[in-house]
Amino acid sequence: MQTSTLIMIVLALTVGAYVLGRQRSVHLAQPLGGIKRLHSLPNYYGLMAAVWTGIPALVVLTIWSAFESSVITGTVLASLPASYADLSEARVGLVLSQIQNIGLGTIDGSELPDLAQAGELLASLNASSQFGKIALTIVIAILGGGYAWLRTSPALRARPQFELVLKGFFLLCSTIAIFTTIGIILSVLFESIRFFQSVPVFDFVFGTKWSPQIAIRADQVGSSGAFGAIPLFVGTLLIAAIALLVAVPLGLMSAVYLSEYANSRVRSVVKPLLEVLAGIPTVVYGFFAALTMAPLVRDFFQGIGMDGVSAESALAAGLVMGIMIIPFVSSLSDDVINAVPNSLRDGSYGLGATKSETIRQVVFPAALPGIMGGVLLAASRAIGETMIVVMAAGLAANLTVNPLQAVTTVTVQIATLLVGDQEFDSPKTLAAFALGLMLFITTLLLNIVAMSIVKRFREQYD
Repeated sequence: MQTSTLIMIVLALTVGAYVLGRQRSVHLAQPLGGIKRLHSLPNYYGLMAAVWTGIPALVVLTIWSAFESSVITGTVLASLPASYADLSEARVGLVLSQIQNIGLGTIDGSELPDLAQAGELLASLNASSQFGKIALTIVIAILGGGYAWLRTSPALRARPQFELVLKGFFLLCSTIAIFTTIGIILSVLFESIRFFQSVPVFDFVFGTKWSPQIAIRADQVGSSGAFGAIPLFVGTLLIAAIALLVAVPLGLMSAVYLSEYANSRVRSVVKPLLEVLAGIPTVVYGFFAALTMAPLVRDFFQGIGMDGVSAESALAAGLVMGIMIIPFVSSLSDDVINAVPNSLRDGSYGLGATKSETIRQVVFPAALPGIMGGVLLAASRAIGETMIVVMAAGLAANLTVNPLQAVTTVTVQIATLLVGDQEFDSPKTLAAFALGLMLFITTLLLNIVAMSIVKRFREQYD
């Protein structure tokens, strides 16, 4: 039985416990004068019965599934003779793969008696673990349902208990989110430290040349690469700035028109059309940027007499990226502007302000925190975009602020560094984690700046 099937069985038992718990509470309340004699509504009794049935069983199933593979693998490897004790990690993986194939019957283990015996043990342990997991999970679910049946009574404080369980669930979700963030930071940080053991921090942060070509042998050409990240961050900020110069004015003006000027019929048509832009795959935007926008930009500037215009330019990528992130600004800004109380508008009109003055001096300050959130989300989307940059701006790490030249971004280089046959512990591969750490710090600084702006204007408005 698959784990997904077992989960569905537990969920079915949980639903059944909810129905029976609710019916039992109603049945017990009838001799006492009806459900008004219950401490809580019948639904809460059913919910508590579902909690007692489902949560312990799912917890046991999760713990069992998390440690099942490692315990079985450790037991099988411990059963091997002493000659297998000093194997390398790669060799252990190969031996374990052979044992698994022998256990499944896909290869003949007659020539490897030790591995054949380990394969039989593996198959036996897998079967026993599967049976024990199914039996224990179902038994715990049934016992939990029986306990819920016995606990159900009119005096049971079902609603406070369920709210306590719900609060604990929300706390668990928040804790998981926090620890996930910490885990991401630590994983990137540890690999970045390994990179900085090979490349000095100063050379990485302030270096102006990016050429992460590490040869396999020291006598090959390019055996020492250059890991200066300045060109990557300049290219990232250049393309993101062009995209925001396109998206922020268009998105804000679209939001103002939709929320303040357009009638309901126009709004019902225009807003979904704008939001369609967010659903187009980025590879489609990349094709459009490479096949249409980049040639147009090159031909236009060459037509007005400018030389040295690259076929792949930051301007082409930034323009298309700006079109892509317009919905992030317009949709959020529209919702925030609509949430501004009409009493503020009426007060402004009563003082003699025009509609444009009301929007500029009343509505915008009131909606600024939400607008800044939309702009920040669009900026994060622009900084993290990869496909459009690859197809329209290229991979050349040029240190330039000329939007007509080819540049690259941090995310493009991260994707490039992690593709190929380079060893994982080489500086070329570990540079991707250092770039990720720097990108994280950059976005954190952007968040701090945005929050300080919001705080300043919010205090002024209050």
